[in-house]
Amino acid sequence: MDKTDIVRHNSLAWDRQVELGNRWTQPVSPDDVAKARMGEWSILLTPTIPVPHAWFPPLAGRQVLCLASGGGQQGPILAAAGARVTVFDNSLRQLAQDRIVAEREQLEIGLVQGNMTDLSVFGDETFDLIIHPVSNCFAPDVRPVWHESCRVLRPGGALLTGFNNGFTYIFDLELYEKGTLKVRHALPYSDLTDLTPDERERILLADDPFEFGHRLDDQIGGQIAAGFVITGFYEDSDPDSLLSAYVPEYIATRAVKPT
Repeated sequence: MDKTDIVRHNSLAWDRQVELGNRWTQPVSPDDVAKARMGEWSILLTPTIPVPHAWFPPLAGRQVLCLASGGGQQGPILAAAGARVTVFDNSLRQLAQDRIVAEREQLEIGLVQGNMTDLSVFGDETFDLIIHPVSNCFAPDVRPVWHESCRVLRPGGALLTGFNNGFTYIFDLELYEKGTLKVRHALPYSDLTDLTPDERERILLADDPFEFGHRLDDQIGGQIAAGFVITGFYEDSDPDSLLSAYVPEYIATRAVKPT
């Protein structure tokens, strides 16, 4: 399966997740938007911990890119808080969730479909802030995400991103879902090359997205190599995950483009 096929498959798979009511496809409520307009707001990059407000610049009038961040969650909240928001996502149905909130709450939100590794639709130094919640596990290579993000950010702008620690992919998924942790895979991981043909076929039949497990050398080291300076870091867990009893599975970073 080539890059184009992966992007298209995952686009349609996330359309399907909207139909299934995946947690990350459910738009924020009118009450959430009303509070954001009054200055009371928070967003998530990872499953449970709100992003520290100290990580944000003053939002009024700021150009914000919500990268691979459709679903009607982060974008509408930031728009209600005063930012000028563009939501960029691979799934048309995820973008439609943001449109629903924008129309319901009379918010101005730009909606653009595209692949997170290619931001060529945007010019250099377009945005003041990029919000990139857990999603690059659906990209075979994350380094282009960091390079493109650095390019479209203005000097002094920040990239706030969440991602899962790649070790979550080293376990046998079938046994994991039964409550057993058994190491099976090495990193970096790919559904396309590390699963059997039958296992890949089950992903296709279920319309699930293909996933990829990245090393921290690519997740954190890749941001630094792209030109960012890491100025913030925290870990988080999904309380419903088997691994959460042992180690945090998620990481959030704040990375600044030097002036």
